Amino acid sequence: MPPITLLLVRGSYRLASPRSGTDRITQIDSRTPLPNLVDSFKRKHDYLRISLTERCNLRCFYCMPNEGVQLSPAEHILTDDEVLRLAALFVRSGVTKIRLTGGEPTVRKGLGTLIKRLDSLRSLGLTSIAMTSNGLALHRRLPELIESGLTHLNLSLDTLDPFKFEVMTRRLGHDAVLKSLDVALSSGGLQSVKLNVVVVKGLNDSEVLDFVELTRNRDLSVRFIEFMPFSGNKWDRNKVLPSAELLALIRERHPAIEQVQTVPSDTARLWKVPGHKGGVGFISSMSDQFCLSCNRLRITADGKIKEISLRDEMRRGADDGKLLEIVRSAVWGSLLCTRSNLRGIRPQYLSSLLYPLPLSAGPQLRNIQRSVLLLGSAIAAIRASHSVATRLASNCVQRQSSTRSATDEPQLTHIDATGQPSMVDVSSKEVTQRSATAVGHIYIPKIAYNLILGMDSQLAHHPQPSHERAWAKSLSKGPVLTVAQLAAIMGCKRTPELIPLCHPLPLSNISVTLAPEAAPQDGRMQHPDHWLPFRIRCTATVTSEGKTGVEMEALTAVSIGLLTVWDMLKAIAGKDMIIGNIMVSHKSGGRSGSFVREEGK
Repeated sequence: MPPITLLLVRGSYRLASPRSGTDRITQIDSRTPLPNLVDSFKRKHDYLRISLTERCNLRCFYCMPNEGVQLSPAEHILTDDEVLRLAALFVRSGVTKIRLTGGEPTVRKGLGTLIKRLDSLRSLGLTSIAMTSNGLALHRRLPELIESGLTHLNLSLDTLDPFKFEVMTRRLGHDAVLKSLDVALSSGGLQSVKLNVVVVKGLNDSEVLDFVELTRNRDLSVRFIEFMPFSGNKWDRNKVLPSAELLALIRERHPAIEQVQTVPSDTARLWKVPGHKGGVGFISSMSDQFCLSCNRLRITADGKIKEISLRDEMRRGADDGKLLEIVRSAVWGSLLCTRSNLRGIRPQYLSSLLYPLPLSAGPQLRNIQRSVLLLGSAIAAIRASHSVATRLASNCVQRQSSTRSATDEPQLTHIDATGQPSMVDVSSKEVTQRSATAVGHIYIPKIAYNLILGMDSQLAHHPQPSHERAWAKSLSKGPVLTVAQLAAIMGCKRTPELIPLCHPLPLSNISVTLAPEAAPQDGRMQHPDHWLPFRIRCTATVTSEGKTGVEMEALTAVSIGLLTVWDMLKAIAGKDMIIGNIMVSHKSGGRSGSFVREEGK
């Protein structure tokens, strides 16, 4: 097969014959590097995952419901030429690693040819082509794929027991996967071979040490993945085995196991048993978070990135300049959206909240999205100020240590002896039922109070003439209290990102209420020009089974809820509103016991 040449013609990449005679300058332009893909959190994205198909030849219970999933029509899936065009655009923009995924990528026809075409992008900066596969139909084809340019392989195998394999995947084929693993390890052409193991408590956790044993004489990285919730997989948090517990189990057998240094963008924390040829890793998708260092982008099989269809743009004739503009906009708007933070919210609803909405989207959904995006901005600000906070903390500790002894007063638990921020170690604490309730108020003028009361009545349509325009603008945003309630719940789930040293916790329940009321005579807030006689009371109760309390989660929920109210009402009351009296009113569980605090005290 002749070499593939990519030409930039009128702003678009096209495949050209080596005999086309295209101008040399055009060929040089097609290879010119583009600026890297960087998001608003300053993360450089140099790793692209491309889904080649939605189809799979297994039916793993944790990945797919019994009834299967509805597949897109064949014509909706990216063609090879479209995959190559997008890949070239991303590589020119700094992507150095491409991973092919599915579904199951080996069920796509012409896989070897596509890998060979992708391999031609090495001259543009691509350094590796990886693939994640279940290995069911791979062992005979793997040598060809390696010859075509495949450099890294991840195989999925959750059990070494053939019978249990059939239970977990609802299919036969355990021997075929083991054959693929043997071929991969003996090929000599792959730079790395990894084995992904989803651990489910009570099902395959008894095999963890057997998987570790595979690394004794094999250059293999076994990675244990926490059981995650997906739509329809009947996820149960009691089936999750945290990585910390897995490591403790392995350490009982191999006390000398040691951690291996990794790059910040790695999703797995790597460990190695001395004397073993391979190693083990932990992907703590539920008990830990790694979004702050994420460098991955994903294109779905039907050509979407962040819910934006690049396929549709290409088929409408968009040139590469237009495509790149869309990609950069999508990447810049990336949120720290982890599976653990947004647990329990339907994926189809999340896609509407976190990514650009269609013009037909209603005002309520748009304002919920606005609140979520404000959270993202807050996270970016926290990260930007981290070094300043560290210096201030260090100076504070130095001043304290120079003026008094360590036993004079209680010490800050989140700062170590050197003045550096430090997360409190809760490993020795017991898991207990915990709850916390926080309250707060936003004080508002009468016009804002009337608008909220009249959202569902005729009063909302008869404001004073001087307020008609601002009134209409506030109404167009949707129901104030509903939007604020949803924003508060979502903000509560993201507390560990907003407050850097908070522990990520499995929240059992979040209850948020917002109620407009007339402020009591002694509870009115003094504005510089007048008294504010009305207020909205926000109450948030959070429960969890964990090793530390949920007061911060409750306070975050109240704060975000009240900030959202302010944002929704600012068109008519932006100069008059005051937020105040945010506090924890009730707390139960933990070593410090329970308390109830009356408001105003």
